[in-house]
Amino acid sequence: MTSNNTNTSNNQSLTHELLSRAHSPDSTNRIFADKIQHRPLFLKPTSPPPSSNARDARRRARAEKRQRAKALKPKPLSARQRRNLGLYDIPRDGQKYAVFEPLNQLWLGYAREILGNELYSGGQGAAAKLSAADFHGAEVEVSRSGCPSRVGIRGIIIKDARFVFEIITRKNQVKTVPKEGTIFRINVPSAQNQDQGDATVQDRKPFTFELHGDQFQYRSADRANKKFKPHYLKNL
Repeated sequence: MTSNNTNTSNNQSLTHELLSRAHSPDSTNRIFADKIQHRPLFLKPTSPPPSSNARDARRRARAEKRQRAKALKPKPLSARQRRNLGLYDIPRDGQKYAVFEPLNQLWLGYAREILGNELYSGGQGAAAKLSAADFHGAEVEVSRSGCPSRVGIRGIIIKDARFVFEIITRKNQVKTVPKEGTIFRINVPSAQNQDQGDATVQDRKPFTFELHGDQFQYRSADRANKKFKPHYLKNL
């Protein structure tokens, strides 16, 4: 006991001596009392659980982690909930043809970009690209239909669903046209500015193609990853 007390007193005197070289006596006593003599020691359990309960402890930790992640991540809305909330419905004040004209200009640029040189030549390459394209914003016209009253409907596609096209006409009317039994015609001008002075640009005819709705009953997101194969269609 005597030797331990002697070592402690020696350490304290050495600490006082080192502090006194940089601080005044009052500051030395204060720093020594706050930082060394009465310094709190915070203890934290770091030892692992007993080996017999280690597996159960890991299972509980994983379960708690999953519960926390599930609580932080909200559950996605179902299709019925989205329909009831009207997330895909266009409000009345937004059902105007002029609102979607800029979207049509964007789609024309998008169509020219994906077609490239095939905008002038057409062929199977153009058909393959257009079959996987997105048609939101395209201006279409119903050229043939099993229902004669639908023939002649023309407007911009505002919703490309699996079985129908929702089209807004120049009279600010939203028409829901089923794809089944309907053929849609789309024109893509060869130049963005038709008023250019180049005669060759003005003489070029727009690239015109038709969509057979019976073979196009897919969502736009599904068509992007689907490979269409040419085959015989008896109704053509």
